[in-house]
Amino acid sequence: MKRRGSGIIVGIAVIVLAIGVYFITTYNSLVSAENNVDAKWSQVENVMQRRADLIPNLVNSVKGSMEHEEAIVKEITDARKAYNDANTPAEKNAANEQINQGLGTMVNVIQEDYPTLASNENVKTLMVQLEGTENRISVERKNYIEQVNEYNQSLVRFPKNMAAKVLGFEKKANFEADDQAKEVPAVSFE
Repeated sequence: MKRRGSGIIVGIAVIVLAIGVYFITTYNSLVSAENNVDAKWSQVENVMQRRADLIPNLVNSVKGSMEHEEAIVKEITDARKAYNDANTPAEKNAANEQINQGLGTMVNVIQEDYPTLASNENVKTLMVQLEGTENRISVERKNYIEQVNEYNQSLVRFPKNMAAKVLGFEKKANFEADDQAKEVPAVSFE
């Protein structure tokens, strides 16, 4: 009888130990998964901060180089407006001459060893940086979404789901774009 009683106690102890080990390993894996989700979100914030720091500086750089060409563009724009506002053939002809002068000035600038306007290159650089930054954010959001999905899957699969409930782990919210994301963002040089 003694042997049988001690065997039951040993059996119960082994079961309790196994359950304890299972809860400890489950807890550790869920904590690691939760930390991975938080780390992925931190990286999303990191690249969004990069954008917030980079874009205004690039826009200011483009604005600075555009000031050189602004006079030419303003002259042509004013002439175009004058043409649209003109009512008589004489007024239209005078406005057309203004357009020709502005275009002539632009052609002279281009012919004087200035094959591309400087701001054109700066705008291209800005656009490449914008595209690259948005791509980085998109990649990091994708990584975050995948990590949240992996974490949430581990919370709902049996038998880990029972341990997760007992240990107080909850699903993480996945990334959702806000309603404004449906609108194309405006880039302004003003």
